Amino acid sequence: MTRLVVATGNPHKLDELRASLPAFELELLGDVGAAPDENGTTYEANARIKALFGRRHVGSEAWVVGEDSGIEAAALDGRPGINSARWAADGLARLLAELEPHADRRVAYVCTIVAVAPDGREVTVTGTLEGVAALAPSGSEGFGYDPIFVPVGEQATVAALGDGWKHRHSHRARAAAQLAVLLEEFR
Repeated sequence: MTRLVVATGNPHKLDELRASLPAFELELLGDVGAAPDENGTTYEANARIKALFGRRHVGSEAWVVGEDSGIEAAALDGRPGINSARWAADGLARLLAELEPHADRRVAYVCTIVAVAPDGREVTVTGTLEGVAALAPSGSEGFGYDPIFVPVGEQATVAALGDGWKHRHSHRARAAAQLAVLLEEFR
């Protein structure tokens, strides 16, 4: 079984990736000191920063995975985008407030994963999930912006649809499915 070390401190992301990559052994990078600055200008750049940071701390028996994701609001010219996690102390409330005067409530979740092989080769994939922002939060599962994100074709938020739905259909699940196919080529 191929081992993937995920360079994240977010156990929710690890759970989601595990559900999407059942043929792989996934684990967190662990405490290796201060995390790198996510100062890239794209999801891919930030995912690569994390993956290369992890690569320096993991032996030659595993791939290292870096992931970056965010929510993009059409009415806000794609904001908060790569700054989603750092946008505000309560990014969800800020997003609702900034969308309030807009009729266009289209949003998209974006996730880019960069996986670095023991020999330095890289694989990059991106997954998206489109939807609309609800007027108010609902649901108790998921994390981040899930309580306001209503996927296209659904009537409930990701938080209300639940973790099982999210693990199968999210932007991260879609990126992970692509990653699984590409990693199979390296086995």
